[in-house]
Amino acid sequence: MKNIILLSLVLTFIFSGCATWKGVKKDSSEAWETTKDTSKKAWKATKDATNDAYESTKEAIHEATE
Repeated sequence: MKNIILLSLVLTFIFSGCATWKGVKKDSSEAWETTKDTSKKAWKATKDATNDAYESTKEAIHEATE
């Protein structure tokens, strides 16, 4: 009787581990996609802000030297 209960518990653990692994892979994939999208948006915002600051500085120097 103990062997049957132990076998049942082991099989339950194994099969639930398989389902959990698929869930982990799916969650990891979604997290990676979200991270990529957020990184792209942050890079674009940083690039735009840096470009604006550069252009403003360039114009200010140009006006100051006229």
